Amino acid sequence: MKHTRFPPLALADWQETRDTIHQYARVLGKIRQALAPRQKHWWHASLHATAVGLTTTPIPAGKLTFDLSLDFAAHLASLRTSRGDQWDLVLEGQPVSIFCRDTCDALGDLGIRPAIDHSLFADDAPRTYEDAQVETYWRALSQVDVMLKEFKGTLPGESSPVQLWPHHFDLSLVWFSGRQVPGQEPANEAEADEQMAFGFSTGDAGIPDPYFYITAYPWPAGLLTETLPAGAHWHTEGWQGAVLPYETLRSSDKPRRTLLNFWRTVHAAGAQHMLA
Repeated sequence: MKHTRFPPLALADWQETRDTIHQYARVLGKIRQALAPRQKHWWHASLHATAVGLTTTPIPAGKLTFDLSLDFAAHLASLRTSRGDQWDLVLEGQPVSIFCRDTCDALGDLGIRPAIDHSLFADDAPRTYEDAQVETYWRALSQVDVMLKEFKGTLPGESSPVQLWPHHFDLSLVWFSGRQVPGQEPANEAEADEQMAFGFSTGDAGIPDPYFYITAYPWPAGLLTETLPAGAHWHTEGWQGAVLPYETLRSSDKPRRTLLNFWRTVHAAGAQHMLA
C-alpha cells in the first residue's frame, strides 16, 4: 500500500529542484550561523521546521529580532522582524547568487550585515524550481519531522532538537548516551560525547534515493551483528549505519509503526552496546 502522507520522492524525479532549495537553505543556515548565539554541537547553524517550511528561528540583531524562512506552501523566502518589518521574495529558480544577494540586501536595509562567505554562493546559473515538487517534498519532510519529535519524547537522557542541517540537507535528531568518549577532551564537543544520530536524507552520491539512517559515534563493537527490522539493512560503504529506504516505508501497511520500530530497535541495540 502506498501512503499519501509519504508521497513518491525518487530523487531522479526532482533532483534539480531539490538542489535548488538545498542551496537556498544553505544561505539561511550561513546567516543563522553568523548571527545567532552560539550553541553546542553547532545547533546554531541548523534550520527548523514550521507548518509550511523551514526557518532560522528568531535571531537577535541589536534592539530587534528577526527570522528568515522558506515557505514551501506560498513559495516565498520571508524576512520578519519583532517590530513588524516584512520582506518576501518569490522562489522561482533564481540563481543562488541572486537569492543570497537579495536576502542580504533585505537584511542590510535593516542595518543587519551578516559576515558570511559570499564566494560559497557565487553560482549565477538559473536554477529549477517546480512548485509541485517542492510541495511533495514538504509533505514528506513535515511527517518525518513530527515522527522524529515523537521518537525524541521517548528517549532517556539528553537529545538534540530535531533540525535540518543545510550542508547535507538532512533532517536529524541526535541522542547522547551521557558518557564521554575515552581519550577525548571534554571541551571537544564534536568528538567528546558518545551519541547516535537518527535522520532522513533525500538521497546523495552514496545512496541515490531517499532513506532513513541511524549512525553512532564511536561505532560500538558488535553492533553490525544485530538483526534489523524487515526492510532495513546495514550500510558499510563510506560510513557505517543502519538504513531504511524511504520506498520501503511507503510500501508498508503501517508506515508509522515501521519507522518507529526501526528507530527504537536500533537505538536499543546501540545503547546496549554503548553502555555494556
